[in-house]
Amino acid sequence: MELQLYNTLGRKKEKFVPLKAGEAGVYTCGPTVYNYAHIGNMRTYICEDALVRSLAALGYGVKRVMNITDVGHLVSDADEGEDKMEVGARREGKSAWDIAKFYTEAFFRDYKALNCRMPDMLCPATDYIDEMIALVAALEKKGFAYRIGDGVYFETAKLPDYGKLAGKSHVEGIREGARVEANAEKRGPADFALWKFSAPGEKRQMEWDSPWGRGFPGWHIECSAMAMKHLGETIDIHCGGEDHVAVHHTNEIAQSEAATGKPFARHWLHMRFLVMGDLGKMSKSAGGFLTVETLKEKGYDPLAYRYFCFSAHYRKQLEFTWETLDSAAKTLASLRGLTAKFASEAAGRPPAGDRNSPYYVKFSGALADDINMPQALAALWEMLRARDLKPEEKLGLALAMDEVLGLDVARAPAEETLPPELMALVEERRLARQNKDFKKSDELRKALLEKGVVVEDTPRGAGWKLLKK
Repeated sequence: MELQLYNTLGRKKEKFVPLKAGEAGVYTCGPTVYNYAHIGNMRTYICEDALVRSLAALGYGVKRVMNITDVGHLVSDADEGEDKMEVGARREGKSAWDIAKFYTEAFFRDYKALNCRMPDMLCPATDYIDEMIALVAALEKKGFAYRIGDGVYFETAKLPDYGKLAGKSHVEGIREGARVEANAEKRGPADFALWKFSAPGEKRQMEWDSPWGRGFPGWHIECSAMAMKHLGETIDIHCGGEDHVAVHHTNEIAQSEAATGKPFARHWLHMRFLVMGDLGKMSKSAGGFLTVETLKEKGYDPLAYRYFCFSAHYRKQLEFTWETLDSAAKTLASLRGLTAKFASEAAGRPPAGDRNSPYYVKFSGALADDINMPQALAALWEMLRARDLKPEEKLGLALAMDEVLGLDVARAPAEETLPPELMALVEERRLARQNKDFKKSDELRKALLEKGVVVEDTPRGAGWKLLKK
């Protein structure tokens, strides 16, 4: 089945053609471990996990590399302010190394709670300083790097296609808006740091010797060095959040392609933000952000949040509300209830789902169409309410689909559930609303009410509850 992926670089869906047939090298930007990851961050990792699982389900051997940014990410992505690790250390009265260790462990607790598979390679930036220095030296030798008072910078004007990922208008905006530059020594407003010097008298906890002076790497150089170390000078797929397009990934492309003369990544995939109504995207700087631990404290299974994330395509913003999370939790519980029902009805017969069945083919088709998880879920529910399958076949197909979905459908349900025929109607109504078929949606709502199920619509989503007897 031909896999189509939306490429941010080309701004269209393109056929995925890997460097090596049947293999896929994937680099995903990992966390900056100065604080807890919020659920908006985790949406990106859930979507990336779906990508990796989908690639495997479609027959690719996958090698995934993820970095851990434990140095070099300044408070501003534009090389201004302090290193976030140093800020975190001062905030908590710990060493920067202790901060990195604590929040790395916290991140992976949440990551695993969301059933995300561990990458094949984890790369703490502090383990790759030599590779970063070598890459900066290569750029200097080719004439792309220059030294000023606070560090070594990349000269973007020397790269004719600089900014091609974000678009020409973005680069022009940087130049037009740079009447007052944070660093007047820079040759151009879009130039970015490759290596930063420790300031005289500054007591940094993370710094290293280099040919240019003692200091630490710029954030962007880290990902280029680690990606090329493990995946080669050109990689198949590079992922990250949409906030990385304008600066971080733009600069990764510039320095990597200037150093090698080759395309850095063939496909760029970016996940849209999680938003919270009028508050906009979830952000640590805004304070009061939600974490996976917050969801657990409120009694939610983290995989209910995973299900919720699959209710929208990764290229669409997703609005979070407690009502929509409630709906996802109930739907997941019903899904698990159905799986348990089919296991019971199979009466010991082993799961027997045929991956050549039209139901699994439809599921795979959703994956192949730019990892369309809402349609993959729709294919799952269509299979569950099918009348032409035996219980063991439904069980087998549900388990096969769950290898991609990662929802632990075989886990016993812990919440109130609906009978399968009613849950199928709830899901059918959700899809009708999603497709703006409001006539059908109203008809299904009335049908559910007649069967004792009240569907509650709000501007932020729909939920259901049983009528009290």
